[in-house]
Amino acid sequence: MSLVVPPPVQQQEGAARRARRGRRPAGMWAYAVLGAVLLFSAFPVYWSLLTSSQSQAEIAQTPPDLLPGNHLLDNMQRVFAQANFGQAMVNSLIVASLITVSVVFFSVMAGFAFAKLRFRGRHVLMVLVTLTMMIPPQLGVVPLYILMARIGWAGHLQAVIVPAMVSAFGVFFMHQYLAGAVPDELVEAARMDGCSMARTLWHVAFPASRPAAVVLALFTFVQAWNDFFWPLIVLTPASATVQVALSSLSSGYYQDFSLVMTGTALATLPVLLLFAVLGKHLFRRFDASYGPG
Repeated sequence: MSLVVPPPVQQQEGAARRARRGRRPAGMWAYAVLGAVLLFSAFPVYWSLLTSSQSQAEIAQTPPDLLPGNHLLDNMQRVFAQANFGQAMVNSLIVASLITVSVVFFSVMAGFAFAKLRFRGRHVLMVLVTLTMMIPPQLGVVPLYILMARIGWAGHLQAVIVPAMVSAFGVFFMHQYLAGAVPDELVEAARMDGCSMARTLWHVAFPASRPAAVVLALFTFVQAWNDFFWPLIVLTPASATVQVALSSLSSGYYQDFSLVMTGTALATLPVLLLFAVLGKHLFRRFDASYGPG
């Protein structure tokens, strides 16, 4: 008696064998190229940390010293004393964190609505949302500042947070992801089980959007943290964010590069820590999706 294997099982085994044949170990040249790219990408970070630990005279040496100095603590004290850098870091953390949470939350809801709900004019609205990404943000600076001044928000952090709480790119990104990640049958099954729209969002849309939400959160936080133009216009020196504080370190006729590079290194640390935390989730989900099967 011969065992007959169903065709779907045969197809799955054939696909698995082809995938295993396609996964060839990386050669020596691949590792060499990746190592060179890693060194090239990491050198600016190392250089900022190196110069932040040196004095102005050590930075001006020719050839430059490639070993860390012993002025890091002194430079950090001068940065926090001269530019009110500690308060600027706190302000940037508040602004970037609130903007990130708001953008991810509203983007998932709007993306789910555009992707899975049927209502009149949703295609036109989605096109309008996408078209707003083509408008340069500089065009709205003057009317936005007038609005912030009239409602008394100029010089306060909410003037930076509230206009960025919703992102057209975030809505478009989550719409594209949820359109394929959430089957229509799953939404219909949740509604047939008696789930309200809020419970469908909480139990279906948000769990399904978690990988894309991590990517969107990372991009949004970095963009909000690095934003310079609008905070420079609407905020005062007392409520400045970290990028505005950095610009004050490099102003004047005499520039202390050790001070500037120390502030740059301090401003880079939160972004690196965020990537270290969220990057683990990204790589873990990538390995779970594309690992050996």
